[in-house]
This record gives sequence, C-alpha cells and structure tokens, in this order.
Amino acid sequence: MSYEYSAKYVKQISRAVEQGENAYLKNEFENVHSADISLIMEGLNAEDCKYILELLDPEVGADVISDIEDDTRNNFLSLFTAEELSKYMDKTDSDDAADILNDLPVKVREEVIANMTNQEKVLYIVDLLHYEEDCAGGLMAKELVKANINWNVSQCIDEVRRQAKEVDKVYTVYVVDDHDILLGRISMKKLLIAAEDVNVSDLYQPEIAKVHSYQDEEEVAELMQHYDLEVIPVVNVQGRLLGRITIDDVVDVITEQAEKDQQAMSGISEDVEETDSLWAMARARLPWLIVGMSGGLLGANFLGGFEDELRLVPAMAFFIPLITATGGNVGIQSSTIVVQSLASGGFHGSSFNRYLRVLMVALLNGVTLSLLVYVFNFLFTDHDLAIVVSVALFSVIMIASFMGTITPIILDKLGINPALASGPFITTCNDLIGLGVYFSVAKVLLH
Repeated sequence: MSYEYSAKYVKQISRAVEQGENAYLKNEFENVHSADISLIMEGLNAEDCKYILELLDPEVGADVISDIEDDTRNNFLSLFTAEELSKYMDKTDSDDAADILNDLPVKVREEVIANMTNQEKVLYIVDLLHYEEDCAGGLMAKELVKANINWNVSQCIDEVRRQAKEVDKVYTVYVVDDHDILLGRISMKKLLIAAEDVNVSDLYQPEIAKVHSYQDEEEVAELMQHYDLEVIPVVNVQGRLLGRITIDDVVDVITEQAEKDQQAMSGISEDVEETDSLWAMARARLPWLIVGMSGGLLGANFLGGFEDELRLVPAMAFFIPLITATGGNVGIQSSTIVVQSLASGGFHGSSFNRYLRVLMVALLNGVTLSLLVYVFNFLFTDHDLAIVVSVALFSVIMIASFMGTITPIILDKLGINPALASGPFITTCNDLIGLGVYFSVAKVLLH
C-alpha cells in the first residue's frame, strides 16, 4: 500500500498518537513500506515520530530511520537514549548506520556503539566512521558475500548461505585470496549450476569493475552509470576488498548532485530546503540576486552612454528587450547543454567536433531568427533599422552561444560548479554584451 502525503492524513495520525490509539496505528502501518512511513513522519513533530517508531518492529524502524530526511531524523533521534538507539543500529546496514551516527554528538555516538550487541556490525561501523561522506569509503557497506579462490563449489555455497544472513541483497559473490585481495567475482547463476567438486578458481571472472575507497562519490556514480551496475566492490590501495556500494546509494548521490546543479542554475548559492530558517533561505538567494541587480544597474548606465543615438532614432529602444532576451535565452540553452555533457562525462575527447557543432547550431539559429526579424521590421518599420536589428541580433546570438559554451568549461577547469554558468551569471553578462553589440552595430550602420 502506498500513501500520498496529505495534511489531512498527517493530522489523523497525529490525533491517533495524541489519543494513544496504538491498535489503530499498528494496523495503519502494518505491511506498509518503510519509505511510505518515513514520508508520513516528515509532517509529524519529533515526539509523534518517536511514539510511532516504538510501535514498529525494530527492523522496520531501522529502515524508517534510514529512509527519513536528515533534519527530521536528527530531531526525533535526540529524544532517544543511547540504549534505545543501539537496538535500531544493530538492525541497520553498516553504511546507513555510520551516516546516522555521524550526525549525532560524539558522546552519544560512542554510547550507542557501546550498547550495540552485534559486535561484527560494530566493527563495520567503526571502520566506516573514518571515511569522509563524499567518497567511496563513505558510501560503501561492509556487508557482502565473498569466497576464497581455493574453495570448491560445495564449500562456497555453504559459506554463501552463512554470510548471506547478514546481507539484505546478494547481487554477486566476490572472489578473494588468503589476504582478502579482490581477484574477481562469480555470478549466483554460475555458482548454482556448477558441479560441487569444481573449484572456484575455474569459475570466477577476473575482469571486474571496482573503485578505491578514496575516490569521489561522483566518480563512483559515473562508473556505475556507464557500466549499468547494480553493485560495485570497494578496495583499498593494496587491492584488499573493503565493502560494496549498491545502486540505492548511488541514486541518492545522483539526486543530490542534480539538486545542487538545479539550485546553482537558479542562482541559489547554498544547499537549502523548505524547512530551513527564513534567513538561511534568503542568504542563499541574495548573492546572485545582487549580481543580477548590479548587472541591471550597469545596463542602465550603459544605455545612458547611448542617449544621443536613442534621441536620434527612438525606435531603437523598442528592440532592446528583444536583443537582451534572445541573447539570454541562447546563452542559457548553450550552457545547459554543456553542463549536462560535463556532468555525464560526455564533453571530453573529440572537443573540436563538439565546438564545431555548437557553432553550426548557433549559426543556423542566428540566420533563421535574424531573417524573421528583418522581414517583420522591413514590413512595419524603417529599412535601415531592420538591417541594424537583424545584424545585431545575429551577432548577439553567436556571441551568446560562444559565451554559454565556453563559460561552464572554464568554470569546470577552475573547480567551480559549471551549473553556475546557466543561471544569473550568464544572463547578466549576455545582457550587457547584447546592449553593447546592438548600439555598436547601430553606430556603424546608421553613422
């Protein structure tokens, strides 16, 4: 059963918590996916969340804690004692448990670990706490299934059965040597259909995609996307198998990166959510709003320098919005395509051909739009002005396309998020350049 997030339903659940209707609440959440429960809990206060969590099976509760948004989770987890939290951490995957504990105060974190009964999970979590959140080591889970290359199929299957008890999803069996060096993998299908006395060394596939624990999470996501992987092993610099990263964690990385790029393209300089304070939300928007406002002031002063031209040919003012809007749109379109290519790793390699294609597209668009504007102006305005506007529009489209292409590439080389080039930055620049080109062309052609 799947729930829609509605205020009415949340109020109904909150009322049931307030009146202590445990039977109703247990019935409502029975056989409900943890993701749906966490979605409902987003609209509840911390006390209600804690109350509901204590009614759930500990395994379901552990999944809910993993699925829920960080801010909501931190609020209601602060109401639990370390002993209460430890029973959920015992049931949580090591990578999720490490992320949750990392958000808690150090004292509470150590108390939770001390109260955990699953000592193997404790070792996993302590190991993962050493890694930064945005690297492969911070993404990986320690739970996996591995087999020694010296075993036969019978030994391997027995060991897989034992190890799989601690692993939610078994995608593959990793093959290691006596020192845990990753050698390859065996698919479950090949393992099940092989004769019992066949050696693992005769079955395993040595060529295997893997990542090192220090690699950036975006590199991991790109690799798993490229090879269409559901899971990828993580090794240290010596090649020792440390853990695995599953597709659900990579989807989170891709989603977070997309949200950051979207915010950057919208001119939001910080990672903010609706639940953040008003000042935090305003602060994230102000920098680029100030940039845009400064560009507008510069544009106004810029127009003041061409006051004589506007006095002589007042009709020129009618086409200023056309020039600036078209230049801004072309720049944003070009930069957005380049940003997408950079994000997918597709703007490397044959760069000359890509630049040439961008140029040809700009040329085609420029000629088409300029001809349309010329025909319109020729029919309804002065012929000389029609030529000025058409030539200026063509020039602005070519320059804006160049700016929109080259700016995100330069920002990427400088280590700055290239998505910034698709927001107010490129629009403001193109407005000023467009006005300069327009009046320069008018000055030349109209003497």
